[in-house]
Amino acid sequence: MAESNFIDYVKIFCASGHGGAGSTHLHRAKYVPKGGPDGGDGGRGGHIILRANPQFWTLIHLKYRKNVRAENGDPGGGDLRKGRNGTDIYLDVPCGTVVKDAETEEVLMELVDAGDEKILCRGGRGGLGNNNFKSPTNQTPRYAQPGEDGEEGWFVLELKLLADVGLVGFPNAGKSTLLATVTSAKPKIADYAFTTLEPNLGIVRYYDDRSFVMADIPGLIEGAHEGRGIGIRFLRHIERNSVLLFMVSVEEDDIAAAYKTLLAELKQYNPELLVKKRVLAVTKCDLIDEEIEQEIEKTLPKRIPHVFISSSTGYGLDKLKEKLWKALQR
Repeated sequence: MAESNFIDYVKIFCASGHGGAGSTHLHRAKYVPKGGPDGGDGGRGGHIILRANPQFWTLIHLKYRKNVRAENGDPGGGDLRKGRNGTDIYLDVPCGTVVKDAETEEVLMELVDAGDEKILCRGGRGGLGNNNFKSPTNQTPRYAQPGEDGEEGWFVLELKLLADVGLVGFPNAGKSTLLATVTSAKPKIADYAFTTLEPNLGIVRYYDDRSFVMADIPGLIEGAHEGRGIGIRFLRHIERNSVLLFMVSVEEDDIAAAYKTLLAELKQYNPELLVKKRVLAVTKCDLIDEEIEQEIEKTLPKRIPHVFISSSTGYGLDKLKEKLWKALQR
């Protein structure tokens, strides 16, 4: 089976350039046999800079680039010539990329907005030439500074998708079908669990040319926060969604209990997710009649806006868009 092109996790080694050494040159010219020090400074080592590029939505271009090394700065020369700086290396990453130290897992930086630039490894400073050390008591210094070493280390880059609405639900809850119905996205749809193996994004058109971005996250199962199923790989994508749309199928024996299970998984993973606005959608309502719908509605949580929908018939989808839009405006 062909490997997925959606890569949201890479581990790379980065090393910035060393600074060039300062020069110890002494000026020599015709009729000037003992000129003063004129050694120039060394050039700076090249930086490794991360740049948020909205044209990228995956880290696949860095998957096979395990070692990134910037150029060293050139040494200084005579006649106060400064060494050339090492060329900086720019690594384009998708908006929403988080950078961590691979050993300590400390978050070093996040690149959220398009055009953000942050130095991951700073190039070493160039050494000072001997011209900087001359003085009335030491007119011909024969020493200069060496260049500073660059920075290096292993780093983990993780992508957290930027979307307005994130779909949360068990496998086969109808998330991909909803995304395909209300957007132009074409996720894989089938009647078996874990059809979605990678997040999908789509733009939902609302009234008066207004729109919002919806993200379909692979289905969760109970214990996902402990690594069960495949949901743990993608739970981080929910962190940057403004509104969470919980989707529970009418085929569940207890819809309210299923919703609480999903909520518990998010709480175990990151309690801050519970602060986000939530909307509950009961899916596949073409399988029930109005009387059963009214019975189910009595059991649903009172504080969470809910809507009954059917992606196959379009039932309740306009009402769902309205509730999501209102939640986003809050």
